[in-house]
Amino acid sequence: MSLVTDKKYKLATSDKFDEYMKALGVGLVTRKMGNTVSPVVELTKNGDEFCLTSQSTFKNTAINFKLGQEFDQETPDGRKVKSVITQDGSKLVEVQKGDKETTIIRDFSNDEIKMTLTVDDIVCTRIYKAC
Repeated sequence: MSLVTDKKYKLATSDKFDEYMKALGVGLVTRKMGNTVSPVVELTKNGDEFCLTSQSTFKNTAINFKLGQEFDQETPDGRKVKSVITQDGSKLVEVQKGDKETTIIRDFSNDEIKMTLTVDDIVCTRIYKAC
C-alpha cells in the first residue's frame, strides 16, 4: 500500500503522550498544552518532496523533506533535532536525533494514521481519523 496524500486527519485518541513528552524533557506547561489539543495533520507531495503539516490551536507546524535525506527540524515543543524520514510501504519512519533519539512511525490508510512514537522504553500511540 502506498502513502495517502492530500487528505486531512484529526487526532482521535492518544495513549502515553505525556510520558513520551516527559521522557524527551518537555516542560510541564508545554506538555499540558500538548495533551489538550487535537491537531489536524496532512501529508502532501510535490515531485520528490513531501510536506507534513500539523495544525492546532496550540501551534501550526510544517516539515518539508525528501525521503532518506537528513534535515534540520524544530519540533513543536522547540527542540532542535536532525531528522531522516524513510518510507516503508504505507509507513513513514522518522528518526529524530537530538539530546535523545526518538522514532516516529506514521502508518497511513484511507481511514486513519496510526502514529507510534518511541523514546527510551516508552511507546506512545496516537490515532488520527480522516476528516
